[in-house]
Amino acid sequence: MQKKYIVRLTDEERGELREVIGKLKGTGQKVRRAQILLKADADGPNWTDQKIAEAFSCRVQTIEKIRQRLVERGFHETLNGAKRERPPVEKLLNGDQEARVIAMRLGPPPKGYANWTLRLLARKVVELEIADSISYETVRRTLKKTV
Repeated sequence: MQKKYIVRLTDEERGELREVIGKLKGTGQKVRRAQILLKADADGPNWTDQKIAEAFSCRVQTIEKIRQRLVERGFHETLNGAKRERPPVEKLLNGDQEARVIAMRLGPPPKGYANWTLRLLARKVVELEIADSISYETVRRTLKKTV
């Protein structure tokens, strides 16, 4: 089968990949991507995807995706991985809301309570309409950032 994405590395790119592998510079994923790219190089060893997959204990689809990313997105993004545009879970509170929660925590607790509890803070945040709903765990994480 004819490969759709051909890996052709420059001498400079080959040198960078060898450096990453030789010094184990970076994450395990980065080192493995470097190894795969070197073996897939059409002007180098030019191993088949099947042979590369067996050598590095991964799936053939992994090799195909790495080839595709190199052609479509370039050498550095393929080697280092793409940065996420958004976090996997959106923030539940914006900066203003966080500031109000912290300010409330630093103020005196309601009558009848000696201290603020996380659950009490969470209830008060909803009661004062700082947020529509909030868990005490979110309150804990917000307060933990300030310590």
